[in-house]
Amino acid sequence: MDHIKNKIIVISAGASGIGGEIAKSLSENGASVIVGDKDEVALKRLENDHPEIRTNQVDVSNESEVLGFFEDITSHFGKIDVLINNAGVAGPSAMLGDTSLEDWEKTIKVNLNGTFLCSKSAIPLLKKSGGGSIINMGSTSSFMGTPLRSAYTASKWGLIGLTKTWAMEYGEDNIRVNTICPTSVSGERIEGVIQRDAEYRDTKPEKIREAYLNQTSLKTFVDSEEIVGMVVYLLSPLAKKITGQMMVIDGNTETLAMPKFDE
Repeated sequence: MDHIKNKIIVISAGASGIGGEIAKSLSENGASVIVGDKDEVALKRLENDHPEIRTNQVDVSNESEVLGFFEDITSHFGKIDVLINNAGVAGPSAMLGDTSLEDWEKTIKVNLNGTFLCSKSAIPLLKKSGGGSIINMGSTSSFMGTPLRSAYTASKWGLIGLTKTWAMEYGEDNIRVNTICPTSVSGERIEGVIQRDAEYRDTKPEKIREAYLNQTSLKTFVDSEEIVGMVVYLLSPLAKKITGQMMVIDGNTETLAMPKFDE
């Protein structure tokens, strides 16, 4: 992964989970990695395990915190090569009639507003590098309806519109914008979604998990390293003509329709 060496890479929500795996892998291969995350405990753990990674506590849905984050980046690096918009929340698991405006707005603020704020701040720094890459983290919910996940689905569809628009706006500046769209990723986050779905539908989590697995042809969740691999590819010379695209890692999603259970 020689093409990663010496790149300056910013990752939102990069202290744990998928973002943490991306941050550690890119740093270990020679990149200068800057992580922004609101989780103070996760940031401290990352600092202890990987002191070479620069960290900042930031809530991407808060404009003043994002501006401060990028001011710090500017003062230390002056430019960046890559922004990875990984910050996102799962949002509520409920039908529309049971979804509160508060839960809707919280989801949109992080998943869409956060991506907007970070990308807006990153553009001048990417231009100073003569171009670069913005990678958004989408989902199979970026191109399919997802029952019980109105807020999440709206935010992930919105990312695709932003991706294609920004690719058009900044192509002349040699800035590429793409979105990675995985299916459910193994780990604590999907287990939380499964638990909330099961509670809402008054059924067992095992039934929800089985239904999720059966939504794809390969009957599997995605592992974090597969997303890392796509990031590495998108940053490579092999992907220099790829922009405005959805890069789907999903084992071929056949349906996201709401499953029916026989009790």
